[in-house]
Amino acid sequence: MAASPLRFVAQAFRPAFGTVAAAQETEKTVADGVYTDAQAARGATVYEASCAGCHRADLGGATGPALRDQRFTRQFAGKELKALFTKAARTMPRNAPGTLGDNAYLDVVAHLLKENGFPSGSQELSADALDGIRIVPGRPKPPPPVGDFSYVEVVGCLTADSRGNWLLTRASAPVAASAAGSASSTASATTAPPGIETFHLLDAMAYAPETHRGQKIFVRGLLIKLPDEQRIAISAFEMLSPSCSE
Repeated sequence: MAASPLRFVAQAFRPAFGTVAAAQETEKTVADGVYTDAQAARGATVYEASCAGCHRADLGGATGPALRDQRFTRQFAGKELKALFTKAARTMPRNAPGTLGDNAYLDVVAHLLKENGFPSGSQELSADALDGIRIVPGRPKPPPPVGDFSYVEVVGCLTADSRGNWLLTRASAPVAASAAGSASSTASATTAPPGIETFHLLDAMAYAPETHRGQKIFVRGLLIKLPDEQRIAISAFEMLSPSCSE
């Protein structure tokens, strides 16, 4: 039987549809952690010296427009991050626009993203990346609360107690994670500072823990809270550093 003409049309366009879908899935946004905390801190210093006089220290706006929340969303949501960078570089500071240098304007953009609630990451924002990052509308929702039987990510030092139980000590506070997450650590997890938490690791023997003793370890799994201890049923285990001090 001859194939339907419609079938040939569908087959001809299938690769194009797949390419579009893949591009949509991989598009990066400002919610993906596109700057570092150190960069935002530098940007805050530049902003305070060169921008706060017009836009206020809290970005609430004065003689210049507000640069946060609804005003920020109305002006920039849906645009590439380069639009925000270009606006800053061409108009700020008001009495000498374009005089701060590209690195300073990138730092200011990082400060604006931080103040609008977008998370930091492990890589500094660069001029080359601006075109590939889209500004999403609205302030991101806060992460869901972490409670008993939450799926979490933590980073800590792998140790063993006197009974041979494997522990994650000096661990970061647990943060909520997607149960569908990959086996690899996320930027937010790897940059978490050392903490004071201790977690008993269930099924640790499946990950050859003796070879990782004393290392800095990323763990994702189910958090189980008991009256006298916290446990994690491991679903992902990754060595981040051969030493807990790094």
